[in-house]
Formats: sequence, C-alpha cells, structure tokens
Amino acid sequence: MELTLEKKHENRIEFVIDGVSIAFANALRRYTMNRVPVLAMDSVTFYDNTTSMWDEYIANRLGLMPVRTPDDFPESGEVVFSLDETGPKVVYAKDFKSSDKEIKIAQDDIVVVTLGPGQHIRLEAKARLGRGVQHAKYQSGLVSYGIADGKLKMMVESFYHAPAQDVILRACDELEGDIHTLLEVLGEKPARKPKEKKAKEPKKKAAKKKE
Repeated sequence: MELTLEKKHENRIEFVIDGVSIAFANALRRYTMNRVPVLAMDSVTFYDNTTSMWDEYIANRLGLMPVRTPDDFPESGEVVFSLDETGPKVVYAKDFKSSDKEIKIAQDDIVVVTLGPGQHIRLEAKARLGRGVQHAKYQSGLVSYGIADGKLKMMVESFYHAPAQDVILRACDELEGDIHTLLEVLGEKPARKPKEKKAKEPKKKAAKKKE
C-alpha cells in the first residue's frame, strides 16, 4: 500500500491510496464518521436564564459545539463547562470556563446567545465521550473517496475535535481493535495487538511547605 498526501488544510486533508480495495476505503470512511470517540456536551443544568431563548434551544446548541478531544481521554471521564454572563453582550464559546484547562470548545467565535440589557444566563454543561453511531453531536468529521487515474483519492474533514490526520488515525485504531476482537472470537491469533489507550491520570497538587 502506498499513500501520498496531496493537500493539508486547517481541518482537512486529501490523500491518494494505491493498493487498497473500495471495501477497505468504505470501512475506513464509516469508522471515521461513526466510531471515533469524541467529547460533546451531553447534559446541561440551567441555574438562571432570562434570555429570549428557551433552555432546550440553548442546550441543543451547546451539544453541537465541537470540544477538543485528546486521544488519551478515558471513556468514563467528563469535563464540566460553566458559564455566567450578564448583558448587554454577545456570548461566545470562549466565555465558557472548563474544569480541565487542556480541554476547551474548539472554536472560540461560535455564538451561543445574544444578551439584552440586564439579561442573565448561568449554567453548567457536562461533556462526555460518545460516538457518531449514538448521536450526530458525536460525529468526528466527514470522509469521502473516489477513483482518479486508477487510484483511490480520499478526503477527511474534521469537525475540529482533533486534527484531520489524528481523526483518521484514531479510526484506524478502532478498526484494528474490532478486527482483533473478531479474530479472537473466531479462535485466530492476531498478528499484533492494537494500541491500548491509557487512562488519563489526575494531576497531583503540590504539597504546601510548612513554615
């Protein structure tokens, strides 16, 4: 198999693959769109909302905002995003405070809501891992492919949860893991084990010195 990178943009890559079947390309496309775990806001608690928008409308909007997802984020982990703003002002994604300084909403300039004079919004949203097969908010990106000059061309567009090249590599890990499991069920010995994800260890606080 030969792979040649043709174009690389902020959240999109295009490459040519030689020596693979259409079936493999389609499997990789489906795994990239449906099986790569990414973070999304899964539950929202409103403490105050005097805006002109209903709680449900804002919650749906938050769920579709892409959250940066590190490769080693544990399956059972969660990140809390808090918001407390008073108008008049436009509330953007960058106004959220995250419980993990390394994880934030991927695009700062996404508009959440416009507050009029005196209007107030205060909420907490929990982001958890999910996959595209569960809900569209967990879809990591889009993938397309076609034949040109007898070679297979693929395009991967990330939804900013991770760079496009990371998304396709994570899809490969997921695909390899499922193949490994299938071979074990069939009683076959896999050629090699897929990469195991390590749980993210909590950061230790520095001990205070006694005077």
